[in-house]
Amino acid sequence: MYIEPPTVSMNFSINSSPLSGSEGKAMTIQQLFKRLETESEFNLALKFEPGATSDTFKVYGRGEMHLGVLIETIRREGFELAVSPPEVVLNRNNDGDLMEPFEEVTIDCDSDFSSSVIEKMTKRKAEIIRMIELNGKTRIILKCPTRGLIGFGSEFKTDTRGTGILNHSFSGYEKFKGIVEKNRKGALISMADGVCTGYALTDLESRGTLFVAPGDKVYNGMVVGECSRSNDIEVNPCRTKVLTNVRQVLKEENVKLSPPKYFSLEDFIAYVNGNLFRVQSYHFYF
Repeated sequence: MYIEPPTVSMNFSINSSPLSGSEGKAMTIQQLFKRLETESEFNLALKFEPGATSDTFKVYGRGEMHLGVLIETIRREGFELAVSPPEVVLNRNNDGDLMEPFEEVTIDCDSDFSSSVIEKMTKRKAEIIRMIELNGKTRIILKCPTRGLIGFGSEFKTDTRGTGILNHSFSGYEKFKGIVEKNRKGALISMADGVCTGYALTDLESRGTLFVAPGDKVYNGMVVGECSRSNDIEVNPCRTKVLTNVRQVLKEENVKLSPPKYFSLEDFIAYVNGNLFRVQSYHFYF
């Protein structure tokens, strides 16, 4: 039986954040090694090897969803770990040319959504092989670099309003297609340790989309939101209102905040890969 080779890698390491130990119990590198060794015995498409440091393993899988399922599985077993943004596995041919993995993508969607899907796939260096239209439905068959599919799933669901079907399979290695354009948005980064307050988040809401709610614990350097501009901004989500001896007749205004943006695991992996790619040492924790 042919097993498709791994095309995406991520670095797994122990949780070194200030909030470590608050949720899980398995936190040592030896426990993580044993768990990955057990997983690789029956998960044949999964490979791992020692990373650049003594407390890191480089794990190879068939895509961000494959690795996302592994992360969620071991997280529910009580493991705490830090993972890096996903990277595609690159090779070089005999002539020294840089090669990258490609996928054959099959998309079934309503004809009304086909133009937006083709536009986004073209920006991700995809090439259309065949296109069939029948009874208001469109089937699009493309060849796309694996790195172009990272994060496309959530956008595809939004563009097709949840009615589209996306399938892809490994087709082989081809020459590197160049840099994929990404619209990078800035991040709101906490500059304080503590608990978020509604008073502080009310002022920060106008600067972008928040990922935290009042009462959530944060630490210095934690990404607490997405900035509406392209630059990163350091903010203080733990700021409290200064109390004075001055009494006012008017009552305190009620704080009304929009619900924070919550990510699924695959969406967060895609967000980190697309928006925080300039920070080479960035990890996010589970």
